[in-house]
Amino acid sequence: MTANFDDRPPVVQVMGIVNVTPDSFSDGGRFFDAAAALAQARRLIADGADWLDIGGESTRPGAQPVSAGDEIARVVPLVRALRAESAIPISVDTMKPAVARAAVEAGATMWNDVTALGHTPESLATAAELGCDVVLMHMQGEPQTMQHEPAYDDVLAEVAAFLQARAEAAIAAGVARERIWLDPGIGFGKHSTRHNLPLMAHLERIVDLGFPVLLGVSRKRFIAALDGDAPADQRLGGSLAAALCGVAAGVAAVRVHDVRETVQAVRVWEAIAAARA
Repeated sequence: MTANFDDRPPVVQVMGIVNVTPDSFSDGGRFFDAAAALAQARRLIADGADWLDIGGESTRPGAQPVSAGDEIARVVPLVRALRAESAIPISVDTMKPAVARAAVEAGATMWNDVTALGHTPESLATAAELGCDVVLMHMQGEPQTMQHEPAYDDVLAEVAAFLQARAEAAIAAGVARERIWLDPGIGFGKHSTRHNLPLMAHLERIVDLGFPVLLGVSRKRFIAALDGDAPADQRLGGSLAAALCGVAAGVAAVRVHDVRETVQAVRVWEAIAAARA
């Protein structure tokens, strides 16, 4: 008897990206309008997203900072609107404790922080107080300068050590261990191929730290570096290949722009793996 794979829960979750920004590297401005952002979130849910990740400040290289007030005004209305009509888990992509607090109070369930709760002295304590899931990401430098000649002696060892240390700091501050996720920060303060490819090739080293791993590789610049400088909206094939590399390494979730295509790729991969077992 053939099993109906559609009845099984996916092993790897797919997180859909909603950028409520005018300047994100891939889709900046497309969903800056509140109605457009809500419509996009609904599309991602219909396409099979397990999570939504909502961001109100671009973290692309060279991006300009946004005030906490402006970021809250962009993010919180969308979180509220979604929570009124859907139970889907919502992540807020922010480095600011005030924004995370406002989003969680509005119904978000995860704080996705590119600074690994290091942006302010209050970040760790705020995460512990909120009690939500937190994503600790590795980034060398800051968005404005992170791609200015990033350098490592051993990128894999340094990223793993940083994430381990930030997880320990979060636990010491009162964040429950089971609430902590890790993200190697592909493309954040890393040379396109010299640093990102070794990280991708050995993602199991990050998985072996013992925390669920969120992998963000969708439309990243390293794909273009391998494919004739393809623009962001022409990197779907590379994004799927990189996401499946993460699936093979044991990541818990992939953060993507193209949800429908990624869900299909991941579920076919899982079906083949289940047939092999």
